[in-house]
Amino acid sequence: MTSRSVNLKRKWITFLRIIHTGMVNFLRNISLAVAAIAVMVVTLTILLFSLIANETFSNTIVQITNKIDISIYLKDSNSEEQNKTLVQQVDNLPNVRGTEYLSKADALERYISQNTGNEALLSAVNQTDNPIPATILVKPADLDKIEDIRQFLARPEVAALQSDEPSYSGDRKEAIDKISDATNTLQRIGVLAVIVFTVICALIIFNTIQMAIFNRRDEITIMRLLGAKTSYIRGPFIVESIIYGILSAVISVLIINSAFLASNNALQASSLGLLDIAYASEYFTENFLKLFGLQLVAGILIGMVSSIIATRRYLKFKVK
Repeated sequence: MTSRSVNLKRKWITFLRIIHTGMVNFLRNISLAVAAIAVMVVTLTILLFSLIANETFSNTIVQITNKIDISIYLKDSNSEEQNKTLVQQVDNLPNVRGTEYLSKADALERYISQNTGNEALLSAVNQTDNPIPATILVKPADLDKIEDIRQFLARPEVAALQSDEPSYSGDRKEAIDKISDATNTLQRIGVLAVIVFTVICALIIFNTIQMAIFNRRDEITIMRLLGAKTSYIRGPFIVESIIYGILSAVISVLIINSAFLASNNALQASSLGLLDIAYASEYFTENFLKLFGLQLVAGILIGMVSSIIATRRYLKFKVK
């Protein structure tokens, strides 16, 4: 066996010993670890809920946005060429996602389809010649910049081709504004909560590591006298903190999963205020592995970084 193979074998054995010692230390200090795990669970649960809620709100906004359009009503006296030119001009606007031109016959058919069951409106249309003007349906790309479209339609040469003021589904815009505000507020609260609880979690891990070092001070002194490397002494503490992160990630995912199961089965709720629970549950299920992996990475990073900083501070020796 070559010297390189021997060195690799020694490193592997040392690595396994560090992991084993870290697991043993975790079991020994389980009472101290409870507080750190509890706070980390809260932190990761808030993080996971914020991610799911943000994706759910974004989906709701997209769904409502797809239903919003601006109706441009054209004069019957317009020529077909004038109408097609206007459609082309509107379609070329930067904030327009798409347009649809409805002739008078198409617009009447759409009106009848939208008002099926309303005999009063349908009878009023049937008693006269087709009163519905040719219409351009405009799909805006960004509702926050819809004023650009309005300004274009307000131009004298464009307004001269219109029979009435453009119709804008403002109630849907108001709904989107509410959801956007809720999303932004949730993001700010979520980021702030994650930061606060991460700091608290780090402080608790610092305290846990400090207590563990204090309890093992004689053992650490002997290990140093016997020539143990810094990495070998520090390693078990880092492993212990990584275990905190892994357990916290698992528990946080179980909490969110249980919440969705309760809402779907016991409460039979499809929404909670602006939050579409049905979509949130579906998104959580379809992206479970990705979200669980993200939780694991976040938990491991919080535990590992906190432990490295704590051991640098409390072990009082230089890194070799």
